[in-house]
Amino acid sequence: MAKSAQKVTLSPSRDIPFDKLVLSQSKVRRINAGISVEELADDIVRRGLLQGLSVRPVLADDGSETGKFEIPAGV
Repeated sequence: MAKSAQKVTLSPSRDIPFDKLVLSQSKVRRINAGISVEELADDIVRRGLLQGLSVRPVLADDGSETGKFEIPAGV
């Protein structure tokens, strides 16, 4: 019997404050050493957002949302 594919649920676009974003530890792209999320946020403010970010909620050990969101790709 074939396994069914896991369903992906997409959320609508929304504004998330920069202080709620954290870089994902599973991030495959590299950023220059010494650049913080705050510096990246300042760059977005200066130049504008070139494309939307995909984020996912950071979960606590018990599976509940922490209020933070990780950025798994891009920057």
